[in-house]
Amino acid sequence: MIFPCGLSRQRSSADNVPLPRLMVAMFHGLLATPDVSPATLEHFAAGYGLPCLATPPDEGYWLAWRAGVLGLESPHHGAVTSDFVGGAARHRREFGGGAGQPVARAIGLKGSQRPQVVDATAGLGRDAFVMASLGCRVTLVERSPVAAALLDDALARARLDPATHEIAARMQLVFADAADWLAQQPAGSVDVVYLDPMFPDTGKSAAAKKEMQAFQVVVGDDLDAGRLLLVARQVAGKRVVVKRPRLGALLTGEKPAGQQVGKSTRFDLYAPLPSTSA
Repeated sequence: MIFPCGLSRQRSSADNVPLPRLMVAMFHGLLATPDVSPATLEHFAAGYGLPCLATPPDEGYWLAWRAGVLGLESPHHGAVTSDFVGGAARHRREFGGGAGQPVARAIGLKGSQRPQVVDATAGLGRDAFVMASLGCRVTLVERSPVAAALLDDALARARLDPATHEIAARMQLVFADAADWLAQQPAGSVDVVYLDPMFPDTGKSAAAKKEMQAFQVVVGDDLDAGRLLLVARQVAGKRVVVKRPRLGALLTGEKPAGQQVGKSTRFDLYAPLPSTSA
């Protein structure tokens, strides 16, 4: 059962973000549960254009709060959440290797230098949180309303926790299509643009957990990542970093200026494009 949340809002750029095709077919909305207040439910429904549900659907996917945490649910798998406080995020925050981590080297973190980063494919925000934990200010841009809602919830919880509130304060969420949003930024206004696009499963990699497979189905693939890379190189002042599987193909076939290669992951480094302004 779907019901309106009743909270009006002014039209914003988020209204122009299209729902990914797969999400339209399979995602139903926000489930009202005893764990969420009406005000919070309306905030998320209005902010991300999501319908509210009185009862869980028999199939498909929906968002619901359980024990104060927003998760992507389905009858067939456990909830997918974004979490910056506990679990893997806590372990990596405490034992992740600091500035010696591959992602830190890839974005150019040296000594006291802390580049300003735009994570243009934020997803569940894991790499963005690592960069923020190392002292960088990170703008997380996400066009999927489901992923953006999960990030919004995770950031709210992280800002309330004493162990993570300073890190979360360095993270800003933008709900928008990253290519369109970046195109509106002045050239050189961002130090680093970070891309970790999702692509269809080719069957050549190890099967992901059911939860992450579901997240990818609902959020959709980044088949326009080539356009995003081009716009990112026009805006970045220092570099664009593209995260890829270690043996994965180059994003557009263009050879990067450099690479950071790990056991399972590779970071391709692209130089900014020369400004075309007079």
